[in-house]
Amino acid sequence: MGLRANPTYRQRRFGAEIRKLRERAKLSVGESAALMGMHQSHISNVESGRTSLSAERLRRLADEAGELATGYVEALTDLGQQSGKGWWSLYRNSVRAPLLDFAELEAGAESIACYEPLFVPGLLQTRAYATAVHRGGYVEVPRSAESAAVDFRLERQRVLTAEGAPRLHAVVHEAALRVTLGGRGLMRDQLRRLLDACRLPNVTLQVLPFDGPVPFGTPFTVLMPPVRELSTVVVPHVGDSLYLGEVDAVHRYTRTFAKLTEAALPPESRQSKDTVRLIERLLYPLL
Repeated sequence: MGLRANPTYRQRRFGAEIRKLRERAKLSVGESAALMGMHQSHISNVESGRTSLSAERLRRLADEAGELATGYVEALTDLGQQSGKGWWSLYRNSVRAPLLDFAELEAGAESIACYEPLFVPGLLQTRAYATAVHRGGYVEVPRSAESAAVDFRLERQRVLTAEGAPRLHAVVHEAALRVTLGGRGLMRDQLRRLLDACRLPNVTLQVLPFDGPVPFGTPFTVLMPPVRELSTVVVPHVGDSLYLGEVDAVHRYTRTFAKLTEAALPPESRQSKDTVRLIERLLYPLL
């Protein structure tokens, strides 16, 4: 099997985890190669995501690394053996590779924590809203590419109603709900879509109000598979988004999200102010 020229995030993450195991076992590249009966160059290619590693060799390295989190080795083995193919494969020639990586992470997530200061989260957007966001963005996109990007975003949303759907917890700043994109009708339908989403058993939506604390300025998403040690934080940028898998980074963003949930309005309660009531109040003038 030839070496991969452009490994996906999943493949690079697998390689990074293998390197962590090697370092945890306090082995050099040469020593780990001897342990697993491989050439040093093969180990280097595995750690860079350019090729994979057999389950038997992975377990040999894991045994040398000592005690690990329950289920970690099995989950890492599965990560390395996955084909990476899914519905997103149909879009390989029409959307950017980081978006494909994101969809693959969503498909494997048990829970998703998302913070958006200026936009409705992609998993909760209507087609009209998603089109307006792409059409009015700072990066010029041809209409053909725009159509594919919107279709891709709408297809991503199926994960919320699929079998074994992840739990989505989204915190959205009130500013995102007051921005007028494409007219009253567009925002009316989008607010209705958010109210419908609030009724899904696996979706929790909270709004961070204007009269709350100063908001965190950068959007981010924490995607958590069943084995939390393989979680990833995605921080979007105009160019390529940041994909962070380091334990410290995941903990840092998880703590930040927890603070945002404490500052945001509760999803729904008997209090005079909650997320559902705020959305309904914003919706009323648009009816």
